[in-house]
Amino acid sequence: MYEQFGIPGLEAYKKTIDYCHSKGLIVIGDVKRGDIGSTSESYAIAHLGHISIGSQEFAGFDEDFATVNPYLGSDGVKPFIDVCRTEHKGIFVLVKTSNPSSGEFQDRQVVGDDGRTRRLYEIVGEQVDAWGAELMGSAYSYVGAVVGATYPEEGRILREIMPKAYILVPGYGAQGGKGADLVHFFDKDGLGAIVNSSRGIIAAYQNDRYASYGDEAYADASRAAVEDMIADIRGALESRQS
Repeated sequence: MYEQFGIPGLEAYKKTIDYCHSKGLIVIGDVKRGDIGSTSESYAIAHLGHISIGSQEFAGFDEDFATVNPYLGSDGVKPFIDVCRTEHKGIFVLVKTSNPSSGEFQDRQVVGDDGRTRRLYEIVGEQVDAWGAELMGSAYSYVGAVVGATYPEEGRILREIMPKAYILVPGYGAQGGKGADLVHFFDKDGLGAIVNSSRGIIAAYQNDRYASYGDEAYADASRAAVEDMIADIRGALESRQS
């Protein structure tokens, strides 16, 4: 959304990241980067690393995590892993995305090197698990996965494939995802998933449910939407555990 405004938009993006850091927040840059090896290295440095210019060293955008597109292969992902290892940061690899047409490619039946036939997103999930084993934290890997809330059954399958990965779950709210759809994205302890809602929060005042707040009280509408989202997800997890 920032890039449509060109350089002023990127400047605003950087200001947003710095402001979030000043408030002690973790920043996930949903930049969906990935390219041939040398270019991916530059993207990784820009979003997660540092660059030296003369005698000075600078951080570029300086997110804590970035989303990465793996569909160019491992040479597009490994530069990000290398930077994460140095900087103690992380990535979320696109595995099964929330958009309606994701299945055109991600759901294709593929015969793997081992002769087994499975969905392409399962093969990518297996690779995420392998990459993650090289970069483990105390309980979870620095290499996470993006799996859309709009595909709950796929989320269940991928949680089994990637037991040590944080799963970033877009698609809650405006795209139709509900708390009951998300329970299998979490591990047995109710941890390991980060649920994202964008339009459902920032544009909550446009939703009939929160219309009484009005345009000027958009922030109060957003707060109410967040509180309802937390209650929805917490209730779904408690129902699963009971």
